[in-house]
Amino acid sequence: MSDDEFAEIRPYRDEEVRPVLARLLADEEFLHAVVVYRFPRLARIAPGLLRALTARVLARKVADFNTVDDFQFSLESWFDRMIAETTDGLSWSGIDELDRDRAYLFVSNHRDIAMDSGFLNYALHAEGHSTSRIAIGDNLLKRPYATDLMRLNKSFVVKRSVKGVREQLAAYTLTSRFLHHSISGGHSVWIAQREGRAKDGDDRTDPAMIKMFHLSQRKSGRDFAEVIADLHIVPVAISYELDPCDAMKAHELRVKAETGSYEKPPNEDIQSIVTGITGAKGRVHVHCGPELKEPPEDANAVAAWLDGEIQRGFRLFPTHLEAWRRRGGAVPAPLEAAVGRLSGETLERFDARLAALPEAERDFLLLQYATPVANHLTRT
Repeated sequence: MSDDEFAEIRPYRDEEVRPVLARLLADEEFLHAVVVYRFPRLARIAPGLLRALTARVLARKVADFNTVDDFQFSLESWFDRMIAETTDGLSWSGIDELDRDRAYLFVSNHRDIAMDSGFLNYALHAEGHSTSRIAIGDNLLKRPYATDLMRLNKSFVVKRSVKGVREQLAAYTLTSRFLHHSISGGHSVWIAQREGRAKDGDDRTDPAMIKMFHLSQRKSGRDFAEVIADLHIVPVAISYELDPCDAMKAHELRVKAETGSYEKPPNEDIQSIVTGITGAKGRVHVHCGPELKEPPEDANAVAAWLDGEIQRGFRLFPTHLEAWRRRGGAVPAPLEAAVGRLSGETLERFDARLAALPEAERDFLLLQYATPVANHLTRT
């Protein structure tokens, strides 16, 4: 099958890298965003001069970029610095059980817009695997430069904002075809277990997501389990000792509880991305579970299996136990011994997050950290 039908959604190819970089370097909105991020005060004084200087500096940095790998590998030193400056250590498990010569569909819990897939890909690269393609909703791509940057970084677009039943069906069928096309072509894929982040900390797979995996193959004559097995699904659980976006999530949860709905302010997703990248995370752990080799014949059963593996693979940190206690839960002694106690520094950071919130939102922040404990205790 030709890639042509995926031209609007697929990651960029190597031969597209130079034209896309040239487009970015000529995009004043992109250059302004970089200037505001790097030099927030000076950007108000001399924005035009800073845009010109930024374009010149970036042009020198990308002068030798000719492939997608060139672009991704250039981010490695930045990622190392980000890990050193914003985490107390990144660890991973289960990746050593994966076959380096096989492509997988990584179905992951979703806590951070950019960092969930970023940390998985960092771990994959460190263990000698190819990095995965990344499913990203078009709601995050409201600026042309954002689309270009994401697609340079192996992201592909899931068209979630289309209107109309027929249009939605066509969009999700295209996504389904692209997933199968990627896996059969040797390209692993990361996708969240449901649309949107688990803002209440409850990691649950949407069965509709599993049905979408099968959608493009319905007329093939092959049964559901056979189609799902072809995707080599691997569950991924990522856990953060501290969630940089926990306060924003608590606010949204409080508003929803009081009014029944929440309308995002303009640029909130961009703010979440920046906060997730730059904010303190404590320790971070990524776990890859076992491949689903013998899928059941039902999307709900596949979703339930993923829930079990993701929740079992989720690494609890002392912040989770602390939140569980503060919401009135008892922590079994063996669990506390396995997880450990909060360090004084982490406790200070955790308390500072709570203190900075309106009182009505504090329990919603605790809920995010406590829910994984509830899930763990339910399964043990």
